[in-house]
Amino acid sequence: MSLSSFFQMKQRGSSIRQEVIAGLTTFLAMVYSVIVVPDMLSKAGFPADSVFVATCLVAGIGSIIIGVWANMPMAIGCAISLTAFTAFSLVLGQGVSVPVALGAIFLMGVVFTLISVTGIRAWILRNLPISIAHGAGIGIGLFLLLIAANGVGLVVSNQAGLPVKMGDFASFPVIMSLLGLTTIIGLERLKVKGSILWVIIGITAIGLAFDPNVHFNGEIFKLPTFGENSQLLKLDVIGALDPKILPVVFALVMTAVFDATGTIRAVAGQAELLDRDNQIINGGKALTSDSLSSILSGLFGSAPAAVYIESAAGTAVGGKTGLTAVVVGILFLVMLCFQPLAFLVPGYATAPALMYVGLLMLSNVSKLDFNDFIGAMSGLVCAVFIVLTANIVTGIMLGFATLVIGRIVASEFKKLNIGTVIIAVILVSFYAFDWAI
Repeated sequence: MSLSSFFQMKQRGSSIRQEVIAGLTTFLAMVYSVIVVPDMLSKAGFPADSVFVATCLVAGIGSIIIGVWANMPMAIGCAISLTAFTAFSLVLGQGVSVPVALGAIFLMGVVFTLISVTGIRAWILRNLPISIAHGAGIGIGLFLLLIAANGVGLVVSNQAGLPVKMGDFASFPVIMSLLGLTTIIGLERLKVKGSILWVIIGITAIGLAFDPNVHFNGEIFKLPTFGENSQLLKLDVIGALDPKILPVVFALVMTAVFDATGTIRAVAGQAELLDRDNQIINGGKALTSDSLSSILSGLFGSAPAAVYIESAAGTAVGGKTGLTAVVVGILFLVMLCFQPLAFLVPGYATAPALMYVGLLMLSNVSKLDFNDFIGAMSGLVCAVFIVLTANIVTGIMLGFATLVIGRIVASEFKKLNIGTVIIAVILVSFYAFDWAI
């Protein structure tokens, strides 16, 4: 069987070249994770070298699993939001030891996988109202824009009572980011293949030439090692079964279910991989792939894993099959030997890609049916509060609550189904008991 037929490229209107470019683009858009994840976890006492290797392994193996098994153009990596929770809330905030924290992550992965395999997660996805699904896509797009813009200093925290304000417009990172974004938009209008990838490479080259903070120190290759303080297989599962820790495991599971599920749904929509019933093609396998990856995180010694929303950068340049994810996975495994290069691509080189993808995802606004006013407004509530709370699950919860209460008040009982009501009650209870992350 050829590579093309295995990944069903003809049926999905793709090619090997197109998939490789998409994989490279996604990899460059999310390679920052091998810098950010070790940096955050090291502040909580995790050994940075060990976390770097673990992060690459989780992303590499996880992406290959979802690519080969589910044939989806989605990349898996250690989730930044859950990394922050693990480091600053669980370990530093609650004083949980690193082995117990890894045990909690492992348990979260096991429970998460059981939910996926038994079909509970797919049931949740089937009962995710289309208006909330579109709202999540809009919100994630806005969230990507905010993350990228804040990362380069285009928008910064505002001390005057508002969330953000304009940053230093004349700074080099801001100028490069805006230049990259506008260049991508122009190249896309000209239908230049791989425009996002070329912009990332071009801005990195400019950074090497003019930015003193971006420099090549001459070291390229370094053999991978977990280091002396390796956390490989050092998880404490028994300690994680402590009644004081179990609520943390539950919080991780609930957050991952809706965060990762919403992300997978949004990226699948971006890649046009939805069937006639608006369900994800091979959705069950895709959902199980990222939950299995969190088990690997606990074993290797890193943060919980999930499908990265940056996968949309690859689908934006034409990624439609699992070969995109396989390319990403191989590149992360190769990255194990090139740790010195992990810091070479500056954030302002990948920020334009994230901004552009965020803009593309805002097209979900046109998919909201404003003839169904309550449905459309619940979708917008979901979108807005994803950004305002910087939490995908919070936005989804408020969207569900708005939809159910709105239907009841308007006496539109026939437009509600029991699944939607159950999910809404669970989500609201999840927040009411203060289990949310």
